[in-house]
Amino acid sequence: MRVVGTSLTLAEIMPWAVAPLRLGRGWVVAAEAATLRARWDRLVKTEPAERDVLFQVTRSRSPRSAAPQLPGHPAPGGRLARENGPCPEPVQVMYEPFDRQWLIPDNRVIDAARPELWRVADTMHQLYAVEAAEGPPAYSALLPAGRQGRIRPLYRRPGGLDPNIAPGLLCHLAGRLGLPVTPEDVLAWTAAAAAPEVTLTASSELWAEGVSLGREIVWLHTYGARFGTGGGRPRMPGGRRPYVRAGIPHIPDAATYDPAEQALRLGAGLVSPVPPAAWEHVEPWCERRTSPGEPGTLEAVRPLAWPRSRTSELLELVTVCALLADLEPRRAELAARVEAAERIGAEELRGAGVLPVPDAARRPASVLDHHEEGPDGQFALL
Repeated sequence: MRVVGTSLTLAEIMPWAVAPLRLGRGWVVAAEAATLRARWDRLVKTEPAERDVLFQVTRSRSPRSAAPQLPGHPAPGGRLARENGPCPEPVQVMYEPFDRQWLIPDNRVIDAARPELWRVADTMHQLYAVEAAEGPPAYSALLPAGRQGRIRPLYRRPGGLDPNIAPGLLCHLAGRLGLPVTPEDVLAWTAAAAAPEVTLTASSELWAEGVSLGREIVWLHTYGARFGTGGGRPRMPGGRRPYVRAGIPHIPDAATYDPAEQALRLGAGLVSPVPPAAWEHVEPWCERRTSPGEPGTLEAVRPLAWPRSRTSELLELVTVCALLADLEPRRAELAARVEAAERIGAEELRGAGVLPVPDAARRPASVLDHHEEGPDGQFALL
């Protein structure tokens, strides 16, 4: 049993969570949408026996599996064994923290697609807090779709409706702080806390500082897609901005990094400066793009040359990670001040009826305002 103190778990603040997607096969996600279309074409043009091998059959999915459409993505309703049409339009997802990739949004090729997440997807309002095994959550404006922790959407309905915030918490915070408090403010505060457990301050001054800092953090996590102020995408100041010193003509075998020179080498390519704080995320990002895939599999279908779009994304990744590292001293200083000031703890929220969170708040909301197609073109009964 958790000792009740001044800190709250993310589950007490954002009660509804969904398990991460289980893709079941690596070929359904790629760094470029064109790669997914090429893999799909290869799959549907093969004979049935070879199709099973290329598909990578699991207990959950095979080319003969019947599966309903994903909400909002009208893929063909027939079984994949009979499929000969074009690839469903790929969608951009957050595959790992800071790694934006593309996914085939077809329930027939995903072992566990978590349709409840697709129902609340919203390109204008939705945000996701994604738990990590250790350390703070990651934040995304894109649907998280990789090997990550539990996913907590900010809203339980599309259109920025029904906040996934413990019932009564917004009103209680507003009353204690003497300020209006929005769902976005609470999410921003969790980002400023940067820990698996979150301490709520009773100081309106500290709250305002924390929300402002948290909005900067989420802005960076989402590559400028949320909480922007009209300034466009994140950019490093002059003198620290990463540049391509030598082009990357081919897919390299691996990436190497020189921390003293802050230089990243990708085959004949050279990118610098890349600060050490960025390398933690740049290294796995590069590994996923330099892996050739097992010969004879769909994962081996990939570009022959290094796409220019990858270089642009790499520079954005370095920029975001470096700017986040710059914010760390501010975050640590804020945390020390919060610990020294009056806090809103679990006991207070229990007295106010905010905790324990009711079971209904931990379940998905009913969001259907239309029919969803089930397996083989039948309507889904939900």
